[in-house]
Amino acid sequence: MLSLAYPWLALSLPLPLLVYWLLPAHAESRPGVQVPFFSRLVALTGQQPHAGVVIGRRGIWRTIVVCVSWGLAIAALTRPQWIEPPIHHDTPARDLLLLVDLSGSMDTVDFTSALGAKIDRLSAVKQVLDDFLTRRKGDRVGVVVFGSSAFTLVPFTSDLELCRMLLRETQVGMAGPRTVFGDAIGLGVNMFASSTVSAKTIIALTDGNDTASSVPPAQAALIAKDHGIVIYTVAIGDPTAAGEDKLDEAALRDVASATGGGYYRALDRDELAKIYGRLDTIVTRKVDTVTFSPKTELYWLPLAALTLFSMLARASRLVRWPRRREVAAPI
Repeated sequence: MLSLAYPWLALSLPLPLLVYWLLPAHAESRPGVQVPFFSRLVALTGQQPHAGVVIGRRGIWRTIVVCVSWGLAIAALTRPQWIEPPIHHDTPARDLLLLVDLSGSMDTVDFTSALGAKIDRLSAVKQVLDDFLTRRKGDRVGVVVFGSSAFTLVPFTSDLELCRMLLRETQVGMAGPRTVFGDAIGLGVNMFASSTVSAKTIIALTDGNDTASSVPPAQAALIAKDHGIVIYTVAIGDPTAAGEDKLDEAALRDVASATGGGYYRALDRDELAKIYGRLDTIVTRKVDTVTFSPKTELYWLPLAALTLFSMLARASRLVRWPRRREVAAPI
């Protein structure tokens, strides 16, 4: 579609006519022929001499050249543009952070794979998370792993294939044997500090209780709430276990409820998959749709036509066209 960036400049098209009508013509004084018998000429012709000037007249060809050049100049100044069909671009409006427990208890073989084989907890988590990430297209996802310390495995990115690949490479104990759930939440809050989106979500998965964090999980949850972060906790540990391997369900519930999230507990892989299925419907994908129409500038077309036309007009004045000779008819 053709459009003009400055269509109001077209109002200046009749400006030369206004100047022609309203302003006096350019007057140029020229010396006349002086004769000693000027008074006798006046008496013989019966005319009364007056002081005057010569007003030059423009021919039809020069008038056409000026009008066309002015029109092309105004056409270029209005900045014509060709607007392409609109393009829609979806940008993520949610940042999703996964907290994955890699403590020693995640090596416990008490889950069943999709093929029916016995697998450890971390292997089941990686299978379920891999499927979960395939359905998060359009979100920015980050991954934090924690054990005795918390580490950023993947900063926020839209490259979900990278998240899936690095999650497959995780191993039990690579972050230490203990569980610092509170520090993992604190690291997540720091990662969200540079986020500009409005929807910020943490999904935390752990199978133990927090015994080594410098910031208790409940306090870290309150800090997350102040930053507008919602935390969903998924517990896969054994609440009847003792020591480091015992699951602190109360702490996980408190963290989730403090931020307006939810608490879930999975006893096997199928239940874990159902939990992430529910989270997939709760934590829906959010996008901001940006629409823009590409524009192709066309101002150079009338400008080029003006240049070419003025050059041709100038060349036509320099060329002397031969006149047709008249031949007298024979008598």
